Amino acid sequence: MASNIIMFEDIFVVNKLDPDGKKFDKVTRVEATSHNLEMFMHLDVNTEVYPLAVGDKFTLAMAPTLNLDGTPDTGYFTPGAKKTLADKYEYIMHGKLYKISERDGKTPQAELYVSFGGLLMLLKGDPAHISHFELDQRLFLLMRKL
Repeated sequence: MASNIIMFEDIFVVNKLDPDGKKFDKVTRVEATSHNLEMFMHLDVNTEVYPLAVGDKFTLAMAPTLNLDGTPDTGYFTPGAKKTLADKYEYIMHGKLYKISERDGKTPQAELYVSFGGLLMLLKGDPAHISHFELDQRLFLLMRKL
């Protein structure tokens, strides 16, 4: 039931922390690559809330709603009111997809840029894995360590 609302999901491994140097006290830029889909990602994480280390493995999913029946998000969250997608994850952010770009070459590349209240994500890889996303789309990012 929940699998039909998840637009992207894969297992990532943390390769580097703050590859361009530490910019903020409580935020770490995580550089990670995915196991199955061979995607590359930069993700800003509030590491005071959700610490990550090089070598950590985590599942990352993106969905437009947390409602298991796929109904749109209302903008209000009442913990424990009903089962949601959030119940299966440890760290959740809500944001907006603000840029999509594609490059053709020997190996086509697509890039998604999402802002989660200023915490940024870049997801890069095969366009087939991210072609169903739309500009200005609201998304939930869900993470769980393995």
